[in-house]
Amino acid sequence: MPVSHTKLESLPHALFLQRVSSHSAATSLEGRLGQGAFLALRLVDLLAPSRAGGTVSDDAFHYQSVATDRFCRELRSAATEGAHIHGVAAAAADARQAADVRLLVPALFAYALFLENELRLDEALDVLGTLLEVGGDRLLATDAVAARLRIARANRKLNRFDEAEAVYAEAGELAAARGDRYSELLSRIGSASVLWGRGNLAGAEQAYRSIVPDASGHPDAVARAEHGLGVTLYARGQPDEAAWHAWREFELYEDEDSRLRALNDIGGHLLAVGEVRGAERALSEVVRRGGGQDNVSNALIELMHCASYRRDRVGFARWRERCEARVQDMPPNIRADFYLKQGIGHARFGQFGRAETLMNMALEIAGGNRLHEFEFRIERIKSGLRDCEPALQAEELAATEPIIQSEALREVSASLTVLGA
Repeated sequence: MPVSHTKLESLPHALFLQRVSSHSAATSLEGRLGQGAFLALRLVDLLAPSRAGGTVSDDAFHYQSVATDRFCRELRSAATEGAHIHGVAAAAADARQAADVRLLVPALFAYALFLENELRLDEALDVLGTLLEVGGDRLLATDAVAARLRIARANRKLNRFDEAEAVYAEAGELAAARGDRYSELLSRIGSASVLWGRGNLAGAEQAYRSIVPDASGHPDAVARAEHGLGVTLYARGQPDEAAWHAWREFELYEDEDSRLRALNDIGGHLLAVGEVRGAERALSEVVRRGGGQDNVSNALIELMHCASYRRDRVGFARWRERCEARVQDMPPNIRADFYLKQGIGHARFGQFGRAETLMNMALEIAGGNRLHEFEFRIERIKSGLRDCEPALQAEELAATEPIIQSEALREVSASLTVLGA
């Protein structure tokens, strides 16, 4: 029987119990994961410094801990999320035994990051809020700032810009008070990203540009600012300049996943200006290096997109098959992008019925996961699908040479040639 919404609203962490619905029975894996998360976080609540009713007794905590562990242990091998949930329950027991709430921090951060990557952003906010509430002033200052930065980021992704802006400012003030220059820069970068989210591209560009010189000595912060600047310039219709900043980002990042994300961005920017060969070099390098599943999936999708742009039916089919082999492991945003660009490819080959079917699939995924930007983009492309044949023919004629030839574009293309060699 589905859980009553009236009852849910009165319970802490009730968000996780909403998975137990008419579409997901309590006995299903999804339902059991929701119940497990609820139980693990309720156990964590017992460690809060100011619980209503006072401090729970050792016997009461032990009883609840054993019962929670028994339920969550069964989930550990059933799913990646189950391992995170059991880790939270185990960390709560360890924190109680050691009388050190800071032992909770790694497990709660890891679980929140997992939920964020799965686009369960409200659930991620619940976990991070629990960390701050239970930890209170017992947390290390670095953890308190990091939690606020991640809360702000999740709110920004949910388009809750007022909340995000306020929490970014709070994190920046805390970081500045303890002389944490890097975290202070991250709060500024986040605030610039809020401007971008609000549609204030000029303000975002100015903010990112002001951060780059101030972040000297912190390469990761400079790389993040360059990334924001590249995304903003692309949105402002300057893909060649965006590609140059994405290349700077690639050079500055130290961790491989971030470098590969930068190469993916470069591939997309170059394709936007018709520099298909450079785009394919960047994207093929991502596939060659491997790394995170999302990076490789994005690169394969863009390579499929490049092939359809060049009207290469064989290449399009080859890359599409490689994407389809991974589709079950793609998060919703990447899966929606795959079906959208597969639909665009079929439209380029004149298969408009198939294109419309695929775009409807992309739209359903986007709508079901609150990917509003994707929804708007898909609807815009889909609405003009039947009228796009003349435009596609014009695109085919122009697909052999870059639309823009600039010094920035030539520099990036030359760098990619050296990288490929």
